[in-house]
Amino acid sequence: MARIVVIGGTGYAGGNIVAEAASRGHDVVSVARKPPQVPVDGVTYVTGSVLDLPSLAPVLDGADVVVSAIAPRGDMTDLGVDAVQGLADALTGTGTRLAVVGGAMGSLSEAGGPRLYDLGVPEEYRHEATVGVETLDVLTASDEGLDWFLVHPPLVFGAWEPGERTGAYRTGGAVVVKDADGNSYISGPDFALALVDEIETPAHRRDRFTVGY
Repeated sequence: MARIVVIGGTGYAGGNIVAEAASRGHDVVSVARKPPQVPVDGVTYVTGSVLDLPSLAPVLDGADVVVSAIAPRGDMTDLGVDAVQGLADALTGTGTRLAVVGGAMGSLSEAGGPRLYDLGVPEEYRHEATVGVETLDVLTASDEGLDWFLVHPPLVFGAWEPGERTGAYRTGGAVVVKDADGNSYISGPDFALALVDEIETPAHRRDRFTVGY
């Protein structure tokens, strides 16, 4: 059993990760600025902000894994990259692994090919896509004393297409995952399944990977 702290644990990705990890018997702590609408049994909920890491030090201390499920929206619009940088700095050399929910646009379009980001992003999504790309840059440039992994969701992933838990997913290395019809999607519960599987059975150290159906 691992002690897993999920930053942004009441959001879409974070809430699914919290539920999946708790269902497997892990000691789960959710950190968010607002309480959940429907608490998950057995989860410890802490009110706090990643922008005030000193106040979260007692929560982060002793964690096996800290998950960053921060959405660069609202008052976090321009602070997402700084938040991950702060977590990376705080966890370097501690032995705590940092798991990050990334963005789809940082995935490669094909093996050896350009990133989806470089093929063009609609203006209304450009800021969030840029945050995702820069977040990966922060992790890649981090000190070797930080053990991290980042998971790229597929193109369609969010509360507007929540889906259900199927218990299945595929990984694609650095390449965006699409099905035989060209669809790129995963439900929230199955994304969480993939991330918690990586926590339990590490296969990507200081690396990223994509998931989808």
